[in-house]
Order: sequence, then structure tokens, then C-alpha cells
Amino acid sequence: MDKMIRRPGNLFILFFTVFIILTTSLPLRILAFEKTYSNSLGMEFVLIPAGTFIMGSPLNEPYRDKREIQHKASISNPFYIQTTEVTLAQWRALMGKKLFGQRKGPGNMPVVKVSWHDCMDFIRKLNALSEWSYRLPTEAEWEYACRAGSSTAYSWGNTIDCGKAMYDNNSLKSSECLDYVRSRGLAIDQPAPVKSYHSNAWGLYDMHGNVWEWCHDWYGDYTIRAKINPLGPDSGTMRVRRGGSWFKYGYSCRSANRNSGHPGSRFQTTGFRLVGQKVADQAYSEGGP
Repeated sequence: MDKMIRRPGNLFILFFTVFIILTTSLPLRILAFEKTYSNSLGMEFVLIPAGTFIMGSPLNEPYRDKREIQHKASISNPFYIQTTEVTLAQWRALMGKKLFGQRKGPGNMPVVKVSWHDCMDFIRKLNALSEWSYRLPTEAEWEYACRAGSSTAYSWGNTIDCGKAMYDNNSLKSSECLDYVRSRGLAIDQPAPVKSYHSNAWGLYDMHGNVWEWCHDWYGDYTIRAKINPLGPDSGTMRVRRGGSWFKYGYSCRSANRNSGHPGSRFQTTGFRLVGQKVADQAYSEGGP
């Protein structure tokens, strides 16, 4: 009888000991991750959990392209991604106004007409200011964050309308959403200020539409093979762009839709957002647990 009375206490001690061993063996950096972060330029970041997803689109998805081959992709470490595209105010604060001296617009507009190389210059200057390390997202990280746990054509479902994202805001070529844009008090023939539309389930704005976004990767074909932290081809001539834009059709805003551009090109429809990481955590993340 005495043994039976003492057993629950012994079990509690055992479980408590195991809990202490497991938690103290984890790197303190993992336990210290915060859900959000803002830097001195006012760039807001949200923590994206590690996970595995199906990258690409199913064969029956409308407007699917043959280069969207479905395959399993794993993101092995959590990462921070900017909640919005880089804005004009953030660009000007770091780079000055020389490149955009003739460009008008409020500071909360996404910066556009930036080449992939321009993005690298911005990142180099930003990294020199902070103990955080910044970079462009990989194509896999971008789609994983865009989907936010979804498997549908868009993060909210399989269809798109003008109230969900900024697209078809082009009075000359693609005008489906002009009336809606005007009803919101937004300007036609250009992107909207960041955060003008609802965020996805992970708190990211304008992953669908507004402006295309540069990714780190060279553009190349997918394979059906499962990959961990895919980085795209080792070389190429075109860099990946993702997300669709205000300029044309809603189907170009699908989570799996792929586009590319020469890294020296400055498109009026293209901007970027960043991934951020504490320098102290970078070596851990690259080395794995």
C-alpha cells in the first residue's frame, strides 16, 4: 500500500526531471525567439515557423503553368520575414533620394523600379547598420510564407476578387478592379500603400498582388524530388519574382505562380521584402539543430 501511495510522487519527479533535461538542452536562442521584430527603419518582421509544405500547384489548378511541378519542400528553421514590401520611406531613409528624386508618393508606398542588384545594395547597407542580418527570401521561403498553411490557389481559397488583393488596376490593359479601387479612394494605374488589404493568416500583407517581389534564387525548373531548404539553381540568367502585381490579372497572384526577370531590370511593377535574422542566431540556423 505504501508503494502505491508513493508512486504518483515518484512519477511527478521523473516527468519533472525529463522536462528540465529537454528544455535546458535546447539552445537558448530557440527559447528566446519573439513573434515580431521592428528595426530602426520601422521595418516590421514576423516569425514564421519551420515546417514542410507542398510547393507548386496541382494539375487541375486553373491557369497553372507547367513549371509549377508539385514537390515537398521543408523549411528546417524558423525565420523572420517582413510583414510588408519595403516602402519608399524605408528605402529613402537608407539610400537617400538620388535614385528617386523625381518620384512622388507617400512613404507607405512600396518602392518599385528597383533591380535585384539594387536590392543587394540596400541589404549591404542595412546589414552594416545592425546586429541583424538581412537578405532576400528564397523562392521556397516566399511561397511557404505566402501560403501560411494553406494548400489552395490563394492563401484564402481558390478564387480571387478585387477586395482580396491589388490587381487589374490598369486603365489601359487590365481594368477589372478599377471601380473597386476608386471606391476605396486608392489611385488607379499604380500599386496601393502597403497594408491596404487584409494580411494572410501569418500576418503578411500583399503576398498576393500589389507588386512583384524579388527572391534570392536564380530561376530554374523544379523536380518532383523532396527538398530541404531548397535554394534553386547554382547559376542562371534570370532571378525569381513572385506574387503578381497591380498591373494585370488576378491569376498571376496565385501562391504557386512563378515569374522571373533579369537581375539588372527595374520594373515599375516590382519591389521586394526581406528576411531578417539575428547575427547571433545565424550560425545556429545554418548549422542546424
